[in-house]
Amino acid sequence: MIRSRKDDLTLDLLAWQPPQVAVTYEGEEAREVRGATISARFARAISKTLRDGGRDRTAIAAEMSDYLGEQVTKAMLDAYASEARDSHNINLPRFAALIHVTGDHRLLSLLPEMFGFAVVDEKYAGIIELHLIEEHERDLAARKAQLTSGLRRR
Repeated sequence: MIRSRKDDLTLDLLAWQPPQVAVTYEGEEAREVRGATISARFARAISKTLRDGGRDRTAIAAEMSDYLGEQVTKAMLDAYASEARDSHNINLPRFAALIHVTGDHRLLSLLPEMFGFAVVDEKYAGIIELHLIEEHERDLAARKAQLTSGLRRR
């Protein structure tokens, strides 16, 4: 009996996973960054970014300093990542620098999610707008049909 060889060149259609559209923490990561307060949530997320990135905090602080043109130290990063240091919250320019230097875009989701919004990669903006237009067209068609049927009954 001849055995067929496994085809490594053909993609498995059932193994395909859609890309993650929203930039956010999911599953266990979402539980890790939960906090009792807004400050605690930001501290936990910053801590996770610094821990998971595998880079030295001193190097991250140096790159942030270069990016901002002002000094950021390892001690500052340690304070931002500590829930116990609730008087040391990161400011917006340093938060932006942290995202830039680490490339951890999940941090962007912290504030919008508090208000029911999501952070979406710009490449998906057109697709989302198209979907909204199609939804509106369906609503208009349904309203038009409703009005037309009402006129026929008269």
